[in-house]
Amino acid sequence: MEHLKIVSISFHTAGKIFDFDSQDFDLIPGDKVIVETERGRALGTVLRKPREISPDKAPPKLKAILRIAGENDLQMAQSNSLREKEALQFCQQRVKQRKMEMKLVRAEYLFDGSKIIFYFTADGRVDFRELVRDLAQHFRTRIEMRQIGVRDEAKQVGGLGICGRELCCSNHLREFVPVSVKMAKAQGLALNPTKISGQCGRLLCCLAYEYETYNEMKKTLPKCGKKLQLEAGLAEVISLDILAQKVTLSRNGERFQMHISDLQKNIDSVENTPKETPEKQKEQVKRRPDEKHEKNNKLRKPSHRPDKKNSNDKTPPKQEQQENKDGTSQEKSKRRRRRPRRRSNRQEKPTDNKS
Repeated sequence: MEHLKIVSISFHTAGKIFDFDSQDFDLIPGDKVIVETERGRALGTVLRKPREISPDKAPPKLKAILRIAGENDLQMAQSNSLREKEALQFCQQRVKQRKMEMKLVRAEYLFDGSKIIFYFTADGRVDFRELVRDLAQHFRTRIEMRQIGVRDEAKQVGGLGICGRELCCSNHLREFVPVSVKMAKAQGLALNPTKISGQCGRLLCCLAYEYETYNEMKKTLPKCGKKLQLEAGLAEVISLDILAQKVTLSRNGERFQMHISDLQKNIDSVENTPKETPEKQKEQVKRRPDEKHEKNNKLRKPSHRPDKKNSNDKTPPKQEQQENKDGTSQEKSKRRRRRPRRRSNRQEKPTDNKS
């Protein structure tokens, strides 16, 4: 099987990279070529030298390069860029007249001029059907309205960042990487939106560049709030300088900074020093009572509850048991004297029954 020659091409600065079949053209990085795309013919720039791959590993729907761009093609591309500015101004006027809530970013002509693409941003959905009719009647060509995000807007418009250099997205960043506040916290940055946000209003893309490095360097440092036993005494970790590999400690209200290597040596020296404890303290020895305690023990009175009954104790038991001849036990109980009822000497008086 014959190998295919694949070449990487980009249509915009810091744009996505697409693979095409280079066929028999001798290409080098920076050459301008005309290729066939799904939207029509376009002018692209070669990024890498052609490389050979097997047909099995080729991307699906692979298209070939038509020709190397000539002077006429380059002049047509320049004229299209001038027409793009005029189209953008006319579209902005129509948007203001119709009071539409949308922001136009850029207008793009296809290489053959068969279509104009207008890029815009908006908070929600926009009904632009009447606007498309006005544009189609004026330019006499096909019109496409494409809504993009704020990051894509910054990529197409360009500009300078807070670092003073060109925006990464418009210079070399071809794909956007998700960025979170966790990355800013790991690098110890102040969570001020004006300082950690880019021109697009989102978090800076450069926060993701050094995130992995910070995580690797942070593994060797102790956590904030941890207490360490040093030769001078117990100290608490207050802050970390990850890049310098230094730790700020606090002991008895005093702050001092140490390098991680010096700190580790200090901790190791404390752990390796033998503990000065006598052998008598290691063994558990029973304490002997003092002389005072011995005298007090002798002077103590015996308890009032004797274990055994005294023989001189003449107190009779409450209850005594006595065995009968039959072998049964019977309790003695005091017999209560019953007093006889006195007969009353009073004679009942006869009652006179009067009829």
